[in-house]
Amino acid sequence: MSGRALVVDDHIEMARVVAEFLTDLGWRCTTVDSGGAAIAALGADAFDVVITDLRMADIDGLDVLAAAHRVDPDLPVLVMTAFGAIDSAIEVMARGARHYLTKPVRLEELRLHVDRALGERRLRLDHAALRRAVDGGVGALVGRTAPMVALRALIERVAPSGAPVLIRGESGTGKELVARAIHAGGPRRDGPFVAVNCSALPEALLESELFGHARGAFTGAAGARAGLFVEAAGGTLLLDEIGDMAPGVQAKLLRVVQLGEVRAVGSDESRAIDVRLIAATHQDLEARIAAGQFRADLFYRLNVVPVLVPALRERGDDIPLLAAEFFARSRARNPHSPAQRLAPEVAHALMQDPWPGNVRELENLIERLVVIAAQPTIGVGDLAACRPSIARPAGLFTTTEPLRTLRELEDEYVAHVLARCDGNKTRAAEALGIDVSTLHRRLRRDG
Repeated sequence: MSGRALVVDDHIEMARVVAEFLTDLGWRCTTVDSGGAAIAALGADAFDVVITDLRMADIDGLDVLAAAHRVDPDLPVLVMTAFGAIDSAIEVMARGARHYLTKPVRLEELRLHVDRALGERRLRLDHAALRRAVDGGVGALVGRTAPMVALRALIERVAPSGAPVLIRGESGTGKELVARAIHAGGPRRDGPFVAVNCSALPEALLESELFGHARGAFTGAAGARAGLFVEAAGGTLLLDEIGDMAPGVQAKLLRVVQLGEVRAVGSDESRAIDVRLIAATHQDLEARIAAGQFRADLFYRLNVVPVLVPALRERGDDIPLLAAEFFARSRARNPHSPAQRLAPEVAHALMQDPWPGNVRELENLIERLVVIAAQPTIGVGDLAACRPSIARPAGLFTTTEPLRTLRELEDEYVAHVLARCDGNKTRAAEALGIDVSTLHRRLRRDG
């Protein structure tokens, strides 16, 4: 395990001894001989750990510690000193140092604390990245509608438990994202999150993937494999599309769930596992049980905490938020695209579609619109080219469309014309046949 280290000691020879030791372990080290130089280095570069002397002539190690935590509150700092008084140790630890080392520093002890500090830092960074992904609005969890508020509240209640969870919902609703949110919010958040699609692998290969195999267990098994249950130890294993799992694998999975141990294919020995199990499916498991295609006893073991992810048509008012989120992400992935905005009437048109492919289908459509865009504003015409079924049928009105007020129709058409004119109010006023001052007054009135 290695990273970037800043080593600070006003006796530069000591700093070099520490740096050379860490360099031999694969670390990239910066050495400085004063607290002032250390603070300057912290402002100029990024580090994974800081190792600093406590007593220095100009600025002492406590000031370096404070500067490090101003740059990054989670940056681990190890403090060295020849003064091993207990009061110094208490002050250093109280101010947030990761550990306190007395000189002469035992290098193997330093290695232990540096590796531990870096490991914990990386776990925190990985967890923070996952939380940003979940909280920052990736697909399925964006929304203000009642079904989404209820789903997020359920995730918060379910996450701290270690109980098995069965996530159900149509394809494309974001079941894996919900599983990741449950993992990230629970006590196993620092452990691995491992996912496998049970419908993507044939029965024999899925069995080997899940439970592992011994060397020589079958043709081609040149070496032993631990399996995903073992790989997910201390974390979470997601069995996606479990409704498509073959009966033989179901029977072996039931034994694992019941006994908390796994036996590799071709092995006579069982191995204890410590894994939180989450299953997901779009299938009607009760119907598959009735048809003899899914084990009822396995269903009851997995369905301890049921979580239902709503279809997009059940949360239509979230579509404008989702479209805006996907548009921003797609623009970041496609900086060459001229697209700068979605016209207001696009969101209204998107809300009229039943979205059989759910959130995934909406995301793919927005990506397609951004990739092929020829103008800064994506309008209903562009939408019709990509997805004719969403565009308004020929004629201004339909017999099934809800009745709207004249004011609403006027507002929609003004927004449409402005979008077609790329926000140019003079051109829009000409197209509308009104004076530009009238258009300005109308826009001010409507906010």
